[in-house]
Order: sequence, then structure tokens, then C-alpha cells
Amino acid sequence: MLHFLTYRTPPKFLKAFDEYAADGNLNFVKIISSLILILGVISRTLATVFHQDAIKIQGYDQLSLNNWFQLTFSAIFFFISINVANKQVPLRYKKIIVLAFVAFFLTSAFNISYIISLHNTKNTLFVFLVGIVAASLFFAIEYKYMKLLVIYIVLLYFAATQFSALANQQKIVNFMAGIILGMVLLSFSRYSYYFKSSHFVQIRELEEKNIEIAHLNTQKGEILSFVAHDLRAPLNNIEALSQMMLLEKGEDGETKMIYSSALQAKNIINDLIEAVRTSQPELQKETFELNPYLQKIIHKWESNTDRKIIFSQGSEHLKLSANASKLERVIDNLISNALKFSAVDKEISVLASKVKNKALIKVKDNGIGIPSELQSHIFEQFSKASRKGLQGEKSIGLGLHISHKIIEQHEGELLVNSVENEGTTFTIQLPLV
Repeated sequence: MLHFLTYRTPPKFLKAFDEYAADGNLNFVKIISSLILILGVISRTLATVFHQDAIKIQGYDQLSLNNWFQLTFSAIFFFISINVANKQVPLRYKKIIVLAFVAFFLTSAFNISYIISLHNTKNTLFVFLVGIVAASLFFAIEYKYMKLLVIYIVLLYFAATQFSALANQQKIVNFMAGIILGMVLLSFSRYSYYFKSSHFVQIRELEEKNIEIAHLNTQKGEILSFVAHDLRAPLNNIEALSQMMLLEKGEDGETKMIYSSALQAKNIINDLIEAVRTSQPELQKETFELNPYLQKIIHKWESNTDRKIIFSQGSEHLKLSANASKLERVIDNLISNALKFSAVDKEISVLASKVKNKALIKVKDNGIGIPSELQSHIFEQFSKASRKGLQGEKSIGLGLHISHKIIEQHEGELLVNSVENEGTTFTIQLPLV
């Protein structure tokens, strides 16, 4: 529970935290010294303007002397902190400046408390306690330096009581009070140091983990690219040979299955490479009319399937600036999914329309739909929403993830609206030229 009292910054992060803490401490030196300077100037101005009233305050001479003490040293520390912040100063000098300022700050707080206590014993320690709390919480100071400050405070308190007109018994009580205040300063400062250091260490450990993960991701992508490159060659050969056999023998069930399997394997490899790619190449765009472009894609599908695909257009002239091949990949994937998850007697609809300055491409089916609990996961990589088609078609859960990435590259959106057992509509929104 009191681990913070003996806490030490791990050696691995000690140097980095020392630099971080020193800069943070110097920033607080600048802020607090400027506040003390402003308050000191205001106090001195008021004392000058209302001099006759000010001199009636109990302990005015001592308070006035302390005011000059504050003005002088706060100005010195303010200008030092500004100059040090803009220069490459050795770490030990930064620590000395911070240590000296905290000693000045605590001395100033003690002086005010001591002067007030000479005339009003009810408020003896209030200002000094505020100074101790502020110094311990704002500044992250190492244990060995904080011990010096604690010793300084105890000696300062002891010296003040020795030169006061108090009975020996009261001097002993005050000396014990000084020791207690020193312990309070040490405890608060250790907790502050522990909190700031442990927080810094956690952030650095997270940064290291992120770098390690990024490195592993890069390695994974490189390995997958090598594997894919080696697998593509034999798959290309299988595809070419099976295609030649189909041309020679005509419709042959086994040969057709070999051909479609090779083609499916190539598509899976391409999807895997696309999914793990960390940097996307610059998107090469061209301007084209959307409706003829969609008609060409649908005609291709109609020539390769017996399924009915209905195309309708709400506006004749819709111009897009896009990468035609990548966009075709998205539309192919959406049509493929629509066919995969709807019965053979159900038609597929493709609609092109315009809303404000955006083109909408909708691919609608009347199939099994997507369960509501899976809809938030369908665009994830290797999505758990991946399912087999109605004819047993397999999926690795990358198609919609890649489609979503491609549409994002085009500064568009890919949206889904689905009701289970009623159908699904995917909507592509792209900016018009």
C-alpha cells in the first residue's frame, strides 16, 4: 500500500523520465514564479497607493520585507526558466534550478506563516501547508533531492523557533511540528513522483508494444507476399491447363471443378495480400460515366450466370472520378454475395441514382439477410460475420473488409441495411465529379 514511498523509476526508463520530469518541473517554475511575481507587484502597488492604511497591518514591516524577497527571487527564477527552456542545458543544472526554486517557494510560504503567527496564533501553519502541498504535487523530485528539502524545512522551522521568545517546552513542540511537516512534504512528494513516473512508464511501454506490433505486422505482410508469389505460379499453370482442357473437351465436370478451384485459390491469395498491406499505393483515378460502366459489369455477370440481375438508373448522366478496376472489384463482391445468399429463383437488383452531390450504387437481394448481431462486424478483417453461401460456398471474411477499404480510399461510404430472412441492400456512396 505504501509502495510509493520506496518507488524508483525502472532503470530502463530512468534517463528518459528524468529529462521529461526536468522539463515539466521547469515549466512549473516559470508558471508559479510568474504568478508570485504578479501577486508581489499587485501587493507592492496597493501598499504604495494605500500606504497609510497598509502600515496599520500587523507585521507590515516583516511582510513588506518578504514581499521584496518574493519580487526579487521570483523575477530571477522566471527569467532563468525562460532562458533555460530555449537552450540545451545539462540535466543536472535543470535539477539544481528546480531544487533552488522549491526551496525559495517553501521559504516564502514559511515566512508568511511565521510573520502571521507572531500576531495571530490561530493561522500559524495555513500558508506554509499550502506551500508544502503545492510544492509536493506540482514538482516531480527524486527521493535524494527531496530528502535535502525536508532537512532544509526542518532546520528552517527549528531555527525560527530557537530565535523566538518561546518557552523551551513550546520550542520542542514546534520542532516536532517541523519534523511532521517535513514528513508530510516527503510523503506527498513521493506520491506525486510515483504517479507521474508510473504513468510515464506505462505510456513508454505501450509505445514499445505498438512499435513491436507494427514490426510484426510488417513481417507478416512480407512473409505472406513471398508465399503468395510462390503459390501464384503453380495456380496460374493449373488455371491455364484446365482452361485449355475445357476448350478441347468442352463441358467436363472434373476439369471445370479444377479450374474454378484454382480461380478461387487465386482470389483468396489476392484478398489476403490486400488485407495485410500496410501502405496503400496512390489511387489512380479516371473520369467515366457511371451507368454505361455498371451496364458493362452486369452484362459480364449475366453472361456467366443464369440468375436474373435487374439494373435501373435514376439519372442518365452521373460522372465519377474513380479507379475503375478497384470499384469493379467492390461491385463484383457485392453482386457475388447477393447471389451467394439468395435462392436461385430470387432476382438481384442494381440501382444507380443521385442524392445531392453524391452517386449512389445499391446492390439489393431478397435472400437470407444478415442477423442484427452480426451487422456491426461485417466490415472487419477476417470477420466473424462470415458465413457459407446457400450452395456451400466458402468465405474467409475478407471481401467486405477490402471493399470497405477501397470505398474509403475513394472518400466514399459503404453502408448496409439488412433484415433477416427478407434481404440485404448494400449502398455505395461516392462523390460526383
